[in-house]
Amino acid sequence: MQLPMDDRNLTADLNRLRWRCRRGTRELDRLLGWWLTERYEKSDRARRDAFANMVEQPDPDLWDWLTGQRRPDDARLLEIVDEIRAHHRV
Repeated sequence: MQLPMDDRNLTADLNRLRWRCRRGTRELDRLLGWWLTERYEKSDRARRDAFANMVEQPDPDLWDWLTGQRRPDDARLLEIVDEIRAHHRV
C-alpha cells in the first residue's frame, strides 16, 4: 500500500528532522526530540516550519534558549521554546 503524497511528505519531513534533532548532547536531543515526537504532527504548517528553522540554529543558541539564558527574537521560535521549557520544567 502506498501512502498519499501528504503522508509521504510528512514521513520524509519527520525522518529528516529526527536526524537534525540529534545534536550530540543528550539534553538537546531529548528536548528537541520530545517536541518532534509529541507536537510536530499535530501542529500547523507554520509551526512545523518554525521548528524546522529552529533545529538549523547553532547548538549554543539552542542551549541558551532552552535553558532560559536567552530568548529567540523570532516569536514563532519563542512559542516552541516556551512549550519545551514548560513541559520539561526547565
